[in-house]
Amino acid sequence: MDIKLARYFEKYLAVIIATIVFLSIIFFGIDFYKAVTLMLEFIVLIEVVRMILDFIEKKTLQLRFVMDIFIIFLTRDVVINVTQPAINQNKVIFLIFVIFVFFIFRILSMYFSPTNTPKNNNIQDSSE
Repeated sequence: MDIKLARYFEKYLAVIIATIVFLSIIFFGIDFYKAVTLMLEFIVLIEVVRMILDFIEKKTLQLRFVMDIFIIFLTRDVVINVTQPAINQNKVIFLIFVIFVFFIFRILSMYFSPTNTPKNNNIQDSSE
């Protein structure tokens, strides 16, 4: 019985957490856009902390973390601007364009990552 219950909670963990957050928003009377904004800010903080911890541990800064932070932060700005009563369409379009550019850079950073480039250790010096 306990195994079935554990599997159920594991399978539907995201739905359960989302339901708890949604009911909390309703119970406390928080505006939905404000709750979404706060959650996106929380995700930005998680990414920043992860980037700092990775930098402290490995002494290198991965471009992926920086791109993720900017994408999430700009997504947050788009959500904030779209939920306002007077939508500034030019600002929203510009932010979406910038997010698109960061996605392209993110994809390129994954494709051209130093960890993905093959290392050829079998190259022999021709002078031997």
